Amino acid sequence: MSQISIKDNAVLGDPELQQGLKSIHPKFGEFCTRVAGEAWGLPLIDQRTKALITIAVDVANANESGPGAPFEAHVRMAFKQGVSRAEIEEVLLFMCVYAGFNKAASAFGRLKEIQE
Repeated sequence: MSQISIKDNAVLGDPELQQGLKSIHPKFGEFCTRVAGEAWGLPLIDQRTKALITIAVDVANANESGPGAPFEAHVRMAFKQGVSRAEIEEVLLFMCVYAGFNKAASAFGRLKEIQE
């Protein structure tokens, strides 16, 4: 199975994201970049879809806010992959059913903060 190129990889091709991870803790950042970069490099699911999946996982895990919360980074990653706000909002509506209305409400609130 071949990997996608580094420049097309949403993790390995984003120095700003990598620096954000390292700012949490240097070794944590290196570890996340290496492992997530490998996962994001798998070729069968495109980068846009992976970005939407990460947002859905954040909602399911209630990871929208707080120190080190990944939601904002994943939203920004999705935007860089060409995902629209409307698509993210549809994912959040979909997550109402599978993760709960309160979790989705928190994500909607956080999305609004990110966009302002």
